[in-house]
Order: sequence, then structure tokens, then C-alpha cells
Amino acid sequence: MYADCHKAVQVWKGTDVTQGTGEEPRSYWHATSELLVPEADLPESSEVVVVGGGMLGIWTAYWLARGGAEVTLVERTAVAWGATGRNGGFVGGGVAEGLSGAIERVGEADAWAVQGIAAAGRQIVREVVAEEGIDCDYRVSGTIGLALSDDEMEGIQRSVALLASRGYEAQVMDRKQLSELILTELGPDIAGGVFHPGNAMLHSARYLRGVAEAAQRHGAKLVIASVERLESTGDGTDVVTSRGTIKAGKVVVGLNAWTDELLPDLAGLIVPVRGQILAYEPLPPVFLTGVGAEFTPTGEYWQQTLDGSIVLGGCRANAPGGDIGVREMVPTDGVIASIEGIFPKLFPGLEELRVARRWAGLMAFTSDYLPVADAAPGMENVWFAGGFCGSGMSFGPRIGQLLAESVAAGETSPTLSPLRMDRPSLGPLVAS
Repeated sequence: MYADCHKAVQVWKGTDVTQGTGEEPRSYWHATSELLVPEADLPESSEVVVVGGGMLGIWTAYWLARGGAEVTLVERTAVAWGATGRNGGFVGGGVAEGLSGAIERVGEADAWAVQGIAAAGRQIVREVVAEEGIDCDYRVSGTIGLALSDDEMEGIQRSVALLASRGYEAQVMDRKQLSELILTELGPDIAGGVFHPGNAMLHSARYLRGVAEAAQRHGAKLVIASVERLESTGDGTDVVTSRGTIKAGKVVVGLNAWTDELLPDLAGLIVPVRGQILAYEPLPPVFLTGVGAEFTPTGEYWQQTLDGSIVLGGCRANAPGGDIGVREMVPTDGVIASIEGIFPKLFPGLEELRVARRWAGLMAFTSDYLPVADAAPGMENVWFAGGFCGSGMSFGPRIGQLLAESVAAGETSPTLSPLRMDRPSLGPLVAS
């Protein structure tokens, strides 16, 4: 099992990964990749400790190691076992609620600043995947947002004009244009859509594994352990784990949906939200881009992978309380049935759809649909970020970079100011 100890990482395949997972079913991404489980020895001390082997933690460790810091990342199960390995595989370049909604909530200056963070994250993925030679089916195919009513079509037109005012590329599409990228009959409810040509698709688990391996090549140490608590000391922070204590100079908490387990002051501000998803067995090419639609108020999304599988998720609106506050990564029959009802309505010509697997993952949301990234309250030299609202694939790379810069400088990067935890728009999030 420990074939190459020099890599300080253990590779587990398929169903062998069971530690800490309970009855959590594997995602399509997990089933078609090799998961990395850290196996390095727990150090007694480290200049920086990053907690969490998901999107934010891995990217933060990557940037810290690339900058020459001594960094130890602590993960309790496997790299990409949480939300990143259970998502739709989209790398977008915008905010979760849309730019217009963000402007209404936080004002024009902050909304555009956050949009810039997401767009920079998308560009980072493109550059680092190429620089580090990461094999993850990365492709800039663009994404389509479908309009399912005339009102939605008018909203798309306004959104495209707003983005164009700052140089962001997007294109309004009619049904004929859509039919060039969606190779099946469009249902009558589809009025048109918007095409974002710079957005990308990838294999989520292979992607984050590749970034983790790149972080190791730059000197990061990956360790498996459960972090139980953080204890401030006079000259740093004790990171108390299930395997012992690491004396850290500085700490970054990248737990997203599990943030409040270590930072209880964040309870209610960064809230776990379950997303449910399925994969259909491979079909000939149908969807040439990633696609999203508001089939339900919480939104749906899908892509066709390079092997022809279709990964489709959403329908949280049909779950009790919108699945807000749920912490179990297990799908439910009602939501999965709702997901299975999407394609027959939108694409009546699609036949022989057979579900290959169903799974769930934990995202984290905030009340204003924007992430939080700041210094941890009451703790010196500890930072955190989370609450990506389903958009962590674009936010994670850039916010991780900005947190690494904050660690190096000893103070929070001013670029993160729109994401501070004391912003007026941020309050407790509760299920409706």
C-alpha cells in the first residue's frame, strides 16, 4: 500500500477509501480517479499549517510552498473528498448570485471587486494547469446559462450589457445558436440563453489531486489527521490533532462547510448546504459546453464529460429547508427524483438515460451569497475563508493566493476587504 514513501502520499483507488466516510457514496469524479490520502509524519512544528485538503486548503498550500514557506497541510480523509470531489466540474468566472444581485447587496465597487477575484481565479486555473502539467480533462468549452422564460431572457440581456461595460465577454444566444452547442431537441420552455466563452470544464478530483501534487513538488507536506482544536500561545498557535500537536507560527483554516468545527464564531455565517447530484451512463455527444438553468429556484447545472457521461445536479429547492444546515453527504430520493425530471422536460428528444450513480456533497453558503475571507476572530495569525456558495472552483485559487500573501505579510490582504466578516450585508443564514 505504501509503494512510494518519498512522495509522502498514499494513493487509494475506488472503494478502498472508507476512512471517515460512513455511508457516503462515491461521486463520478471519485470513481474515475485515484484519491490522494496524505501519509507524511506529523511534524512537531511548522511555519504555517493549513487545515483542510479541499479547494481552498490545497491552493493556499500551493501558493505558500511556491513562495518558499514551510507549510504543512492537514486533511482528515483524502484530498478532494468533500465538495470539490462532488461538484459539477465547472470553472466559472463570476459571483454565485450574478453580478446584478451582488451590486444590490454590497454596492457596485465591492461587487465588481469580488467579480475580479473570481475572474482572476479562473485565469489562475488555466495557467497553473498548463505550468504544472496537470492531467484533468481541462478544456475551455465555455458555459451556457439557459433562459426558461421571456423575463429571464430580458435579465440575460441586461446582465450581458453590464458585464460588457467592464470588458467581460458574454453573448446572448437565441434558440438557433443554442442548437449548435446542444445537439438534441430543445424543449419549448427554452427561450434562449447566455454563453460565457471563457469558462472551463474539468475532472474535479484529478484537478485538485494535480494541484496537491504540485504543492508537494514545491515543498508542502501533506499529513492525515483530524484537527480537534486551535490553541493560541504566546508565540503562535498549537494545532491539536488526533495524532499529536503541531506548533504553528501561522494557520489558515480552509474547511468551508466544516468551518464552525474549529472556529465557532463563524457558526451561522458560513453554513453547510447539501448539494445532490447524479451521473448518467455515457451517451454520444449532446452538450458541447457546461450548461446551467433555473429549472428550480436554486438552479441546476450539468456537463458531459469526455467519456460521454453526463453529470447533473441541483433541485435543492425541493429539499426540506433547501438542505441548508444539513451535514450528511448522502442523497435523498425526493431530490434525486426531481433531478431526473429535468431532462425529459428541457430536452424531450433525449432517450435511454440511465443513472449510473448518485451522490451528495457539502457546499457552504452565506446570507449574501459572497464568500468570507478574513483573520479569525480572537486569534492572532490565524486566517480563514469559506462560504463560496457553489463557486469555489473560481474563488479558491485566487483567495488561496491572497491568503498566502496575508500570511507572508502578517496582515490580511486589502484585496480581501470586500469579503471581510464584518461587512454590513453579512448576517446569519437560516433555512426558510
